[in-house]
Amino acid sequence: MEVLLAGEAGAGRTNEDYAIAAPGIAIVLDGVTQLSGLETGCVHDPAWLVRTLGGFLVEALSSDQTSTLDRILAAAIGRLRESHGGGCDLTNPNSPSATVAMVRERGDHVDYLVLCDSSVVIENSDGIIVVRDDRTDRLEAYDRHTVARLRNMAGGFWVASTEPAAAAEAVTGSVTRAGLRRLVLCTDGVSRLTDFFQFGWAEVLELVEQSGPGAVIDAVRRCERTRPDLLMRPGRRPPKQHDDATLIVWRYL
Repeated sequence: MEVLLAGEAGAGRTNEDYAIAAPGIAIVLDGVTQLSGLETGCVHDPAWLVRTLGGFLVEALSSDQTSTLDRILAAAIGRLRESHGGGCDLTNPNSPSATVAMVRERGDHVDYLVLCDSSVVIENSDGIIVVRDDRTDRLEAYDRHTVARLRNMAGGFWVASTEPAAAAEAVTGSVTRAGLRRLVLCTDGVSRLTDFFQFGWAEVLELVEQSGPGAVIDAVRRCERTRPDLLMRPGRRPPKQHDDATLIVWRYL
């Protein structure tokens, strides 16, 4: 196996993505950017959250080959909650949060988990499988009031934040290692190419193959500069023109 990784912050911003790859495991986390002036009740920011949660996940995935990925994520969120200490109001609906994509080799299978709008893309001998959690796409609006009301709620959407129970809402599954060619884990700053800019995943995988994962981020930035109008969606707040973009690629040799 060959592992490739690329990441880039949005222009003029702290990178709130976090990516970790080790033998047999890979994790991509995307901290949810806090809106200006929004009271979170927390002394921590999304960058702290993704680094802390990522560390707990690596520790668990490296030592536990029997628990399911959703249970591992739930335990990690529980530890994350304890790490806040007493200075944070963990009942605040705007407490820092993150999306999660992770995979783990387990014998002759690869397990995957996706929570919120990061993605896992699997290419095997049968074609391309895109694993997504599309609940945010189905919200009628996505302003700060909607987020506070529907985050980690039935009928809304789910993220890694203060509630371990959110992990049970993740999209999970497994594929056999036989016939696997590539796996891609990415934040929505990368999947903009397919969500908004009319790329197909086959094109993205070919770009990785020909020029490496950094070329995918370069393509995102070109599209953001030349066609920012394609990012606009009815009923949604104006998006960041340049989002943090991160991807991990596993290539089976």
